[in-house]
Amino acid sequence: MTHRHDAHSTAATDAPRTRRRLGRLARAVALLLGTAAALPAGAAGEAEKPVLKFGFIKLTDMAPLAVAYEKGYFEDEGLFVTLEAQSNWKVLLDRVISGELDGAHMLAGQPLGATIGFGTEAHVITAFSMDLNGNGITVSNAIWEQMKPHLTMRPDGTPEHPISASALKPVVDDYRAQGKPFNMGMVFPVSTHNYELRYWLAAGGLHPGYYAPERGDVTGQIGADVLLSVTPPPQMPATLEAGTIYGYCVGEPWNQQAVFKGIGVPVITDYELWKNNPEKVFGVTQGWADANPHTHTRVLKALIRAAYWLDAEDGGNRMEAVRMIAQPQYVGADEKVIANSMTGTFEYEKGDRRELPDFNVFFRYNATYPYYSDAVWYLTQMRRWGQIAEHKPDSWYDETARKVYRPDLYAIAAKALIAEGKLKASDFPEFASETGYRAPTAEFIDGVTYDGSQPNAYLDSLKIGLKGDAKP
Repeated sequence: MTHRHDAHSTAATDAPRTRRRLGRLARAVALLLGTAAALPAGAAGEAEKPVLKFGFIKLTDMAPLAVAYEKGYFEDEGLFVTLEAQSNWKVLLDRVISGELDGAHMLAGQPLGATIGFGTEAHVITAFSMDLNGNGITVSNAIWEQMKPHLTMRPDGTPEHPISASALKPVVDDYRAQGKPFNMGMVFPVSTHNYELRYWLAAGGLHPGYYAPERGDVTGQIGADVLLSVTPPPQMPATLEAGTIYGYCVGEPWNQQAVFKGIGVPVITDYELWKNNPEKVFGVTQGWADANPHTHTRVLKALIRAAYWLDAEDGGNRMEAVRMIAQPQYVGADEKVIANSMTGTFEYEKGDRRELPDFNVFFRYNATYPYYSDAVWYLTQMRRWGQIAEHKPDSWYDETARKVYRPDLYAIAAKALIAEGKLKASDFPEFASETGYRAPTAEFIDGVTYDGSQPNAYLDSLKIGLKGDAKP
C-alpha cells in the first residue's frame, strides 16, 4: 500500500521537528507578550506521538479516515498516518488493545463490549462517531421470491417499503416445518448489524435467540427461530451465493454488491429500521488517550474535518469520495457499486433504485457527536439478548455510557477547529447546554419509543427480549 509519506520520507521526517519548533516559538512569543493571544483558543498542544497506524474494515463508512488521509487533514495536524485494512473485527479490536494499532474504525458496540467485559476485556473509548445509517439487510433471490407473496405491492409492481420481517416469518416457519435451520449472517456479536438484524426479526415476530455467557453459551442461538452467525463483511456475498446463509445484515458496499452480482435483494436499510441511527465510531484505548491527549485531539480534528467535507456542498464531494475509497487499499469495490448508495440512492431489487439521500450521513444531524444515548441503546440491546447476563439499574447504563463515549474530548477538538476558523460554532451542538442525550424518538420500524434516559422502561416496552431479572 502506497502512502503519501512513503514518497516524501525526508519531508515526513523533518516536518514533526519543524512543527515542534514552530509550536515552541509561538508559545515563547505568547509568554513574552504575557498573554496566550498568540495561540488559537483551545488549540491542541504538540502531538506526543506524530507517527500513527490506524485500522479499518473494508466498508464505505471507513471514508472519514481515507478522506482525512487523502485530503491532508492528518498532515495539517502534524500527524503522519498509515491506514491498514484488517481481516475482521476481532483482529482489529485485539490489535488496538495490544497497541499494534493506535486506533481504529470500530463497530459502535466494540468499545462498550470491551469495557464491560463481553469478549475481550479492555477499557476502550470513543470521542468520534463516524456516521449515521449505512447498513442493509439482504436475502438471497430464492428467499426473496418466497417473501414476495406476503408483500404489499405498488402499482408499478415494486414493493412498499419498509418491508417487515413478518413477510419472512412464513418462509422461516416453512423451513422449520421441513426440519431445516434458517441461517443468516451478521458481522460480529456486538455489531450494529447484529442488533439491527435482531431488531428487524423481533419486530416481525421472529425470535433471533439469546446469549448466555454466564453458562458459556456465546452462540446467541438459544430459543432462536433464525440462527445468526458471524461472517466478515467482504465475504457476505460469496457466503450467500454458496447457500451457507440465506440472508445477512452488513454495511455497504456489500448489499449493493449482491444486487450487482444478481445473487440477492436488499429488503430494508437501517435508515428504515431506525431513522438516522448511529453506526461506526473511532476507538482508542483509555490508556492510549491518557498517554497522548494532544495527539488524540489532533486526530479528532482531522476526522471532524473529513466528515464535514463528506457532507459539504450538498453531497457535491461524494463522487470524489467514491473514487477515493474504491481504491484497493481502502474498500476495493467497483465505483458503480459504491456510488449506488454513497450518492443519495439505494438499489433494492435489480432496477428498483430509490432516492435515499440520508443513507450515508457523515456530518449532518450532529452525526460525529458521541451521544450517551447512542451508547445506552447498544447496551439495552446487549441486555435484551442476554449478552449482559443480569438486570442493571438505569444508573448503570448512564455510568457505562459516560465511561466509553467522550463528548468532552470531542468538544475540545471542535472548539479548536472553531478557533482556527476551519468550522463554525453553528456546525456543532451547543456545548454549554448539550446533555449528551438525544430527544426520545419513535422513528423505528415498530414505532416503539426509545428514551435513552429510561433504558429499563424501554426494554419493558419491547415484545421479544429479556426484561427485568429474566434470564434465557
